[in-house]
Amino acid sequence: MRLIVARCEVRYSGRLSAVLPEALRLLLIKSDGSVMVHSDAGGYKPENWMTPPCVVEETGEGLEVRKVGADDRLEIRFAEVVSDVTHDMGEAAALQKDGVERHLQELLAESPEWCGEGFRLVKREWATDIGPVDLMCRDSADCWVAVEIKRIGTIQAVEQLTRYLERIRQEPGMSRCRGVLAAQVVKPQARVLAESRGIGWVEVDLDVLRGEREPDLTLFAA
Repeated sequence: MRLIVARCEVRYSGRLSAVLPEALRLLLIKSDGSVMVHSDAGGYKPENWMTPPCVVEETGEGLEVRKVGADDRLEIRFAEVVSDVTHDMGEAAALQKDGVERHLQELLAESPEWCGEGFRLVKREWATDIGPVDLMCRDSADCWVAVEIKRIGTIQAVEQLTRYLERIRQEPGMSRCRGVLAAQVVKPQARVLAESRGIGWVEVDLDVLRGEREPDLTLFAA
């Protein structure tokens, strides 16, 4: 990973045009090809970014980042470089879920229809540049659906799925991908937030998934 702290101007062109005026910023250039531009405010979200696959080239004024197979481009002009450091991060260890979440994921991967009518699994642990989505599915209309699985569905879980959807929808052909939060219990506040963002939620029971009890399934898809 390459970390650059620099006073710079960032220009984006592609689906629209945007300019970040000259200011001190942190640039993260990851080995998977993703590039993120952060300021010292605004929380976890970068001010601008490029998801892989992309090409990063040094220019006389700074960096140029181009999305492979698309017109998206970031032009970063350096006024002053404060720090430019590259770290070898080694092999990344995957996030380890607790036993219940892992078991839920395995069972729902085998029977994704419990997450929504007509769902079929495309892939488990669908990679994004901020972490893997538990299940990537297609619904009965052949539309993409990202499913995040938790033991307890909270506001934080909805926020996490929202971040995944922001990334996924930038990929070609996936701009209309929707999300479903699957959990043993979905908190009332999480239900309200999910529905306000067009995210579905479903409460599932391990005993039902194992076939040890009759189903009592509730799904809200906004």
